[in-house]
Amino acid sequence: MQGFILNLNRVKDEDLIVTILSRDNLDTLYRFYGARHGVINLGFKIDYEKESSFKSTVHRLKDVIHIGFKWINDYKLLKLWQDFSALFYKHLKDADEIDEFYFELLDSASQNWNKQNPKRVAIESYIKILEHEGRLHKEFECFLCSTPIHDEDISLLRAFLPTHKSCSHTFSIKKSALIELFKNKSTLFLNDDEIDRLWYILLEGL
Repeated sequence: MQGFILNLNRVKDEDLIVTILSRDNLDTLYRFYGARHGVINLGFKIDYEKESSFKSTVHRLKDVIHIGFKWINDYKLLKLWQDFSALFYKHLKDADEIDEFYFELLDSASQNWNKQNPKRVAIESYIKILEHEGRLHKEFECFLCSTPIHDEDISLLRAFLPTHKSCSHTFSIKKSALIELFKNKSTLFLNDDEIDRLWYILLEGL
């Protein structure tokens, strides 16, 4: 099966506890350290097998094949990808069920990561997550004072919750650009400063 590595924890003798997002599951597996093993890292997409163990309830990770991205050797792209991938672990680790939406979303993002500013890919992907989970606030009602936002500029908090600029006293974005983002999942009308602002909000957590 295939999956994305969302978390790595080093244990005794450099063995690893690896958390992998597959198409319909979040697998936590044990990987023994050894010279014959290929290098794996946060954010990598791999093909792998699970092997049960009589000594532990945690299955063993085996037969790992790294499925490389075309941009894998670009350090800046890889670092941003790892930051983005790590957010999924915190978001999904306590979920009772995981559907294939999250795997497909990461897979699509990985294919587009080097085709435009990757922060734009991440932000557009996040809007899809918010919509999928019923958390996308398209009505533009202030999260802090619970009144409609009629201003031309809107501020956003964590989870892209809209507020009046005067309520949150944070960086604001043109309402027309946010409407395009929320409706069409497009960052077309957002400038680079606004993209950087949304990226930092995204890093606070999915």
